[in-house]
Amino acid sequence: MNRDEARLPVAIVGGLHADARRAAVEEILRAVPGSVALHHDLTSAVDSAVHRTVRDADGLLGSGDAPLVNDCACCALREDLVPELLRLAAEGRHRLAVVELWDSVEPQAMAGVIAAAGAPLALTGVATAVDPALVLPYLSNGDDLADVGLAAAPTDQRTVADTFARQLEYPTVIALGEDDSCDKVADDTDHALLAQLTPGARKVRVKSDGALVAALSAGFSVAAAAARVHPACALLPQSCDEHGVSTFVWRRERPFHPQRLYTALEDLTCAAVRSRGRFWLADRPDTLLSWDAAGGALCVESAGPWLAALPDAAWEMVPAERRLAASVEWHPEHGDRCQYLTFTSPGLDRDGLSALLDSCLLTDDEYAAGRNRWMQLPHAFDDLLDPVT
Repeated sequence: MNRDEARLPVAIVGGLHADARRAAVEEILRAVPGSVALHHDLTSAVDSAVHRTVRDADGLLGSGDAPLVNDCACCALREDLVPELLRLAAEGRHRLAVVELWDSVEPQAMAGVIAAAGAPLALTGVATAVDPALVLPYLSNGDDLADVGLAAAPTDQRTVADTFARQLEYPTVIALGEDDSCDKVADDTDHALLAQLTPGARKVRVKSDGALVAALSAGFSVAAAAARVHPACALLPQSCDEHGVSTFVWRRERPFHPQRLYTALEDLTCAAVRSRGRFWLADRPDTLLSWDAAGGALCVESAGPWLAALPDAAWEMVPAERRLAASVEWHPEHGDRCQYLTFTSPGLDRDGLSALLDSCLLTDDEYAAGRNRWMQLPHAFDDLLDPVT
């Protein structure tokens, strides 16, 4: 791995597939002499501390405990991570530090922490390690992290599926590590599902003669990565149908009828192992809403106003990536308001999905009635979002 002006390049490797993750880290340590791996084990938080280890290719170099912060193991990780990396940098003898994240820790949060620290640390790459044979089972797993011993804080309400989905979609590198002891061997369907879910990531086998190290040396932009997953300008999967796995992209201009969409939520959520995107409701015409579903559970959240709802003076405060994304298909009447949802799954019923989604839009008469009448429609999403005022 080439060194730059920073004293310590840093790469992040995360993922719920612990065997694949550990294999990826071991391969990096083997391939880069002088590299070290820093790992915080959050399972020890039951003893009021997070256990920290530092190792190289030959074994353990040191260990210690980081006390909990506000009874939160993930908060302790945040507080301890940068000081430990700075200590390693000060030693001046390491070519690379690999931050091996604990199972349910998401790379986006830790990437931001490391990038904010600045020199002498330089974040050069972020990878999620996966076993392709386990992608579908994990995306279909609606269990709460707390129920399977993987919660990162007492208030952690995430599920296995939604956590795994975010781990897949944020990084620029997917490290493929298959477990030889696993009962299921990855097939073409598994690889097609992974490829459709992660269109912007480079896929690299863990044991690939230095390709993983090279991919993690390419540099990493936290701002670009954040834009890639932000609902307003996310890099969403494209339409595809391969090896029994389909991605259906549904785009429309007119708004949803809130009551009809709400009634259809369960069917839409269960129609695919993963769906996401952005949408708008007739009774909330200025609010950009995000759609995020995995494992049979749906999260609908406000992502702020549409650009078309902002005064011109506020546009300068909006990231350039979002302004560019909005300008590509700006509607003369609605601006950037749109329906843009993607559904990815084996055995996807494209026609059924399209018909159901279309039935939830405003009819011609409802649309022609105009914005004032739209605002009088039933506010069916008030239990999921802040009430309309």
